[in-house]
Amino acid sequence: MIKFHMKEKGMRADLGFGVLDVSGDNQYGYRPFQLMVASIAGCSGSVFMKILEKQRMEVEDLIISADVERNALKANSIESITLHYIVKGYRLSPEKLQRNLELSRKNCSMIRTVEGCIDIKERLEIIQLSK
Repeated sequence: MIKFHMKEKGMRADLGFGVLDVSGDNQYGYRPFQLMVASIAGCSGSVFMKILEKQRMEVEDLIISADVERNALKANSIESITLHYIVKGYRLSPEKLQRNLELSRKNCSMIRTVEGCIDIKERLEIIQLSK
């Protein structure tokens, strides 16, 4: 159970890795939409990396950037998120990476939770490193 407590300009939760301040004003904490996007990108990236590790793919780095579109006419709700994955590694197969990204999407609980509500698009960029 996570307990949130009221603070001057939002809410606060004391979590295992530190304090989480949530506020509609980014001067006082993370904005709720940022946490939603972070949970989707974090979950997707974690599942993707777990799959790549199981397949012994030589990945040196994974970077995910997220572009968010919100609708001001609907309480600033998130309409779409484009996740841009940059995979850096050795002897990477573009076909395998694409299949694994699709598999990670099917196994990411956060993406599955918002399916039908938020349009999530994914782009994959591969940077081949040499030894």
